[in-house]
Amino acid sequence: MAFRLLSTLSGLLIALSAYAQSPVEGTDYIELKPPQSVETPGKVEVIEFFWYRCPHCYALEPDLEAWVKRLPPDVQFRRIPGILNEDWAVDARIFYALEAIGESGRLHRPMFNAIHQQGGVRLRGDAFAKWVADWLAKQKVDMAKYDAALHSFSVESKLRRAAQMARSYRLDGVPALSVQGRYLVLASTSQKAMLATTDTLIGETRKQLAKP
Repeated sequence: MAFRLLSTLSGLLIALSAYAQSPVEGTDYIELKPPQSVETPGKVEVIEFFWYRCPHCYALEPDLEAWVKRLPPDVQFRRIPGILNEDWAVDARIFYALEAIGESGRLHRPMFNAIHQQGGVRLRGDAFAKWVADWLAKQKVDMAKYDAALHSFSVESKLRRAAQMARSYRLDGVPALSVQGRYLVLASTSQKAMLATTDTLIGETRKQLAKP
């Protein structure tokens, strides 16, 4: 009898623990209405909105980088710079210029580290852009290509699109993770909790996509 009671209590505790850890709408994430369009139909699309000088984005990056490597083939991950004001647009322009010349993959994480460990985080506007350019030159970036990309039509178009997405996704801060244009995971808890919430919403989206 005692064993049966203990087993029942144990089961209840496990169930309650699982319930307590379930993401809470309004606290851990919000549902976007209307949902936003995605670029990869047939897959679960996850977007990270970030800002290079954001300390919380910097803190998330190591866990996020490892998490992205473990994503299954049916999940498509993209990074989009969050643009909430003109100063944030400076970082977005740098990101898209590096992407345009094929250097984003090599330098995204190292530049994050340099900005937060070598004083770049304290700079604003043109002073920040110059600091980054000096750092990029030391990383053997072709600065002629980089300078040309900074104000190219392609980068300007992506900046406009990123700014529009910040409005459509109702961003009021970063980091934020979007799942399938329907859910926006909020930075209201720890970095690991954000990724756990995203995992849960990926699973929920997968079920929705499987419905006839």
